[in-house]
Amino acid sequence: MGTRNVILDAAAAVMAEHGLANATTRQIARKAGFTEAALYKHFASKADLLVAVLRERSPGFGALAAALQGGAGLEKDLTAVAGAAIAFYRAGFPMLASIFADPGTLSAHKEELHRQGAGPHKANEAVAAYLRREQKAGRVRAGADVRAAAGLLLGACFQHAFLEHMSPPGERDDDEAAAAGFARALLDSLTP
Repeated sequence: MGTRNVILDAAAAVMAEHGLANATTRQIARKAGFTEAALYKHFASKADLLVAVLRERSPGFGALAAALQGGAGLEKDLTAVAGAAIAFYRAGFPMLASIFADPGTLSAHKEELHRQGAGPHKANEAVAAYLRREQKAGRVRAGADVRAAAGLLLGACFQHAFLEHMSPPGERDDDEAAAAGFARALLDSLTP
């Protein structure tokens, strides 16, 4: 495993444990077994490192992209998208929650997302693009607002993941059932 991957693994662990705002590059370097200088050889900033962790170490990110390629059928594709989004949001909350408490960290993170052409809106755009393709193929109703549908699906997944973090231990809803339910509910409004 290369240095960059070791750093990403260490950063994901430290950020999950301490939150982004409280994680330091010194802690990450120590966990990785490298110096801080080694971190900066691979990542321009702490914000750059966070974006890489979210893209490369968050469960659901790759699965979300794969599900949006389609091919399994509208209901199965949307269920896979919802399942991947739930996994991504759940994993991201511990890292990202603290970012809003520190305006400087939030600003740096937003700037890095913008610099890389990334951000949470990209998931909505990708789901809307998938639905637009399905609309052109006649599987989604011609007048359906695919942008709003994407927001509804991902918003439901976000809320599900958030509520899981706020629920008492042992009272967790089934992710697969939630994903399937969200997809079916959305399809009721989208299909001809």
